[in-house]
Amino acid sequence: MGSDAPRKKEYKLPVKSKRVEDFRPLLESLDARDELNEVFKNRIAKAVQLLDDGVPLYPNDFEKGDDIGPVSAGYEALDDEALAALGRTFRLAGRIVSLRSFGKVAFFTIQDASGRIQVFAERETLGQDVYAVFKKFDIGDIVGVGGKLFRTKTGELTLHADSVRLVTKSMRPLPEKYHGLKDVETRYRQRYVDLIVTPRAVEIFKIRTTIIRELRAFLDESGFMEVETPMMQAIPGGATARPFVTHHNALDMPLFMRIAPELYLKRLLVGGFEKVYEVGRQFRNEGVSTRHNPEFTMCEFYWAYARYTDLMDLTERLFSRLAKAVSGSDTVEYQGNAINLAPGWARLTFHESIEKIGGIDPAIINDFDAAKALVEKNGEKVLKGEKLGKVQAKLFDIFVEPKLIQPHFIYHYPTEISPLSRRNADNPEITDRFELFIAGREMANAFSELNDPVDQRQRFEDQVREKEAGDDEAHRMDDDYVRALEYGMPPAAGEGIGIDRLVMLLTDQASIREVILFPLLRPEGQPGS
Repeated sequence: MGSDAPRKKEYKLPVKSKRVEDFRPLLESLDARDELNEVFKNRIAKAVQLLDDGVPLYPNDFEKGDDIGPVSAGYEALDDEALAALGRTFRLAGRIVSLRSFGKVAFFTIQDASGRIQVFAERETLGQDVYAVFKKFDIGDIVGVGGKLFRTKTGELTLHADSVRLVTKSMRPLPEKYHGLKDVETRYRQRYVDLIVTPRAVEIFKIRTTIIRELRAFLDESGFMEVETPMMQAIPGGATARPFVTHHNALDMPLFMRIAPELYLKRLLVGGFEKVYEVGRQFRNEGVSTRHNPEFTMCEFYWAYARYTDLMDLTERLFSRLAKAVSGSDTVEYQGNAINLAPGWARLTFHESIEKIGGIDPAIINDFDAAKALVEKNGEKVLKGEKLGKVQAKLFDIFVEPKLIQPHFIYHYPTEISPLSRRNADNPEITDRFELFIAGREMANAFSELNDPVDQRQRFEDQVREKEAGDDEAHRMDDDYVRALEYGMPPAAGEGIGIDRLVMLLTDQASIREVILFPLLRPEGQPGS
């Protein structure tokens, strides 16, 4: 009697071996995604042959003795005679990124996290059996090599391999050498491949690490203490933004991913710390653009007995230091503009900037109906219940912000759009707050902190009314924070700096996705992905 069981699909590979069956899950997954092609079949065939030769595909016993970058840099200046006199054998490991075979000899380039180096392999040195195994290696494989340095006829520093072994088999081919990953969505989605084939991507993220390390060093040297505050909060606070909502099962309560660490850091000022900072992720349920990612990194710091003007001076010194750490100069190139970050930046009040830079008549700026009409004429909506300060902020966004290419401190923002800022002593309609703009975008937000609990409660209540009127980004009431202020918070100033935008500036990147390793994207296969 015949069997009703479905027959396994036969996959014809250019090799005959019982081990082909071991690769059936990979073959089936590739086939299901319409990815199974001759390239994959040949790679799998080589993997089968290596196993048949007794070569493990993923061993874990190779001991790397040297990094490629220091070897290349340390011996690049030596001539062939000096290299021969070294008498030293190097043990390197890296991914094969190019391979040229000429029968009994081959040149290939390997790459690790520190750099690249050319390797020369020949059958005479390696032996016939080892060289035969080597011939089954592919571009993308990770290999371990040992040997001595010499120079080719063209003068290139090269490792003459006396040993070559497979460390990790690559089952997928890398993008073609000269075209690489051209589709930006694929670059972001498959960042692991982007980092292999795009040296500039690696450089950007190394610079990002340098920036954050240098920022921490600057704040540490200035007497600030690094702390950590909750990422899940019962009340999202410290900014006006729409939060992400989650749920704690054991406590059966909703929680919010933090939109800012501000209110917790200021609680620490109440507790007696005088200089604190935090570098960490924030989460805001907002749109995605070249300047916005819903998950982003900020540094916030708070300084007791300081004023917002003190933070202007500190910010100038900080940015100048970071620029020098990255490029060695106060001046950086950004999208065709030479931006001077040396201290001494322009300082204008909020209302002055709308008049002098935006070119708006003060009669319009200070008239709600006229300002509203101008905002709507330029395609922006004015929501029901929004007051003059909110409308003025929209005028600023339209007519001023894009023009602020060189560093500008814009200060004295309207009180109604600054719920956590201290009122100005001479004019309670404005606050002692500034925002820093460079290259037409906000880079930092800072202010002298509001520490009057009565005033703070009133501001929260105003925000609650705005939320009830339809403003999803309005601040919520936080009774515990007001209670903390009732114990007494010293006068202080605080600032938040967007790390991603800072990295964009210092690496000349137009899109925030270029400076975030894994930006938010739709899952593959979904509409719009």
